[in-house]
Amino acid sequence: MKRLPTPCSAALALAAGAALAACGGSSEVTITPPTPVPAVAPTLTREVVSVPGGLSAPWDLAFLPDGAMLITERCAGLSIVRGGVRTRLFGAAGSQTVAADFFCEGQSGMLGVAVDPDFGAANRFVYLFMASNATVPRRNRVVRLALGADHLRVESRADIVEDIAFKDVGNAHGGAGAHSGGRLRFGIAAADRYLYVGTGDNHDGTLPQSPAAPLGGKVLRITRDGAAAPGNGAPAGFDARIFTYGHRNVQGIAFRPGSGRPFVAEHGPNHSDEVTALVPGGNGGWDPQNRPALACADGYCGYAGNATTMPMTDTVRFPAAMRPGWTNSGASQGLGPAAFLSGSQWKAWDGRLLVGIMAGSRIELLTLDAAGVATANSTVTAGNDPLRARIRSLLQGPDGSLYVLTDSNQLWRIVPG
Repeated sequence: MKRLPTPCSAALALAAGAALAACGGSSEVTITPPTPVPAVAPTLTREVVSVPGGLSAPWDLAFLPDGAMLITERCAGLSIVRGGVRTRLFGAAGSQTVAADFFCEGQSGMLGVAVDPDFGAANRFVYLFMASNATVPRRNRVVRLALGADHLRVESRADIVEDIAFKDVGNAHGGAGAHSGGRLRFGIAAADRYLYVGTGDNHDGTLPQSPAAPLGGKVLRITRDGAAAPGNGAPAGFDARIFTYGHRNVQGIAFRPGSGRPFVAEHGPNHSDEVTALVPGGNGGWDPQNRPALACADGYCGYAGNATTMPMTDTVRFPAAMRPGWTNSGASQGLGPAAFLSGSQWKAWDGRLLVGIMAGSRIELLTLDAAGVATANSTVTAGNDPLRARIRSLLQGPDGSLYVLTDSNQLWRIVPG
């Protein structure tokens, strides 16, 4: 005979707690929570993208809304790749528009590129970070270009920042053109569509903590005309365009999905590459001057000490300095570009931060907590492909893939799956 469930046993099967109360039962019922689904990392595939004409010292890239790709090369200038055709738009001889004041030397030349968030809807602006010899001494500049409707020419140029420090003369620490910074990125928050500009210390001990132009060792935050953006929070007496100061050589700027908070990546002298979440008016704590206990050639103490005697973030001199959220252990490996991943195609990596390392020849994946402090890090590989190269630029494209420029003159497309 088939045994039918009693009212109490049927109720238990539906709602254990309520049934026990109704039936007066005293036995305990244990409900096992579902086993959480483990986070799954994406499976990566690397494709080497062919760029017509090849690349020579590529530095940065950006995308127009229609998917056309902009690429800068340090000594050539700005090119556009669209429909499999490449056009050199602006820069050295051979460009559609030759910039007579443009030059390259040392680490400097045509560096960062950014596309206006309203490109196509309200304007046709593209922004470049470039070295210019239009003044004496020479300077780095941020230049705003207007592209023609056919994307094949530059219709106008406006120099919106003209006083970014350039290392005009070599010294004991290297030749001219060193430590210019150069990264350009627009904020992603709806209320923060301003242009962020990373600048370097030029091997000049006075620049990072200096309140005035020339602007070096800083992150600038400016309008599309080059004016100070509202809310920069620069201390009293500082140039109002300064968003943060006390940096060494900012070559990575990225914005966290959701909050839009800016993060920078910069490489240390002989130690302490750092990733730091920025706050308006914040001090990065780099001050490579006035170290009486160190022997500082040409007044620059940046290479004269170690992580204790010449720290990247000096919390003794500057107790309120922004603390790094991640420090690359051991000797400096040349931390450069940075990019947050965004989208479900990245699975467990959605929202994590990538940083590119030049001398270390790898891409590192950082897991950050709510405060921007790394809780885990790992080296990115694509299957058995170690992705070994000096990483110059990282950018997620409109197709959701990651695009990578390397110092070996290659463009990679990293496809998640």
